[in-house]
Amino acid sequence: MFAPMTAGKLYKEILTGIELIYDKQEAAAIASILFEHKTGISKSGIIREPGKLLSQETIAELRQALSQLQQHVPIQYITGEAWFYGLKLQVSPAVLIPRPETEELVHAVIQSAKSNSNLNILDIGTGSGCIPIALSRHITGAYITAIDVNVAALATAKMNAVSLDAVVNFSEVDFLDETSWHQLGRYDIITSNPPYIPMDEKLLLDKHVTESEPHIALFVPAQKPLLFYEKIALFGKQHLNETGKIFMETHEHYAREVAALFDGEHYSAEVIIDLNGNERIVIATRRCR
Repeated sequence: MFAPMTAGKLYKEILTGIELIYDKQEAAAIASILFEHKTGISKSGIIREPGKLLSQETIAELRQALSQLQQHVPIQYITGEAWFYGLKLQVSPAVLIPRPETEELVHAVIQSAKSNSNLNILDIGTGSGCIPIALSRHITGAYITAIDVNVAALATAKMNAVSLDAVVNFSEVDFLDETSWHQLGRYDIITSNPPYIPMDEKLLLDKHVTESEPHIALFVPAQKPLLFYEKIALFGKQHLNETGKIFMETHEHYAREVAALFDGEHYSAEVIIDLNGNERIVIATRRCR
């Protein structure tokens, strides 16, 4: 049994505990998200009614969540939710947490598709389904296929598509296995946010990434940082319609290498700088023969 506690007092306890591992601004944002998710009380609600008493169950849940945060579990995995391009997605440790950079990739695809209709689109390594679901909601008449090797990720993506009324055809495919490509068709647009972090950079990342998010979706062998892009370039030569486009998220230090790879494989490639000033997106257009 816990002693009775007010919303204001427990919020301060949670915030102080989060500040042990996050800076003050991020800690405040996480504390507000967690508190509202577990209690239904917003930050403004705490300010208005700091003396509101909380139930024993709520106190226990919040303290357990704080313990998870201090073990570097991301807030999105604790709440089971993440926002992406205005959509609330379900997430779990089976999928990467969608990033703002990927929203920029989606926006680029939507802008490119504005004057086209009946597009056939493929998303490679779909994870939570964030890319194809957002595209389905914003591109009228597109037929969208999304593939992943991770069955648990596909289950999450399918749930997201259903809850958000998105029409996407999901399929389990090991994209690195070229013998699996025969089951895929031809496409006007290919999108991908593939694994691109060399394994030797693992120690440079935050613990809430390396200890919680799926390594299969993050890392590639240190000696093969462009592994997935090489496969995508080859796949596109066989499955991308002429003048079709491939939109890819990349490691900020390898974007130009990715672009050069595609330039050498019968594509015209350009590097896009994201809102943080990083070279993060490569768009490759298949040249006419």
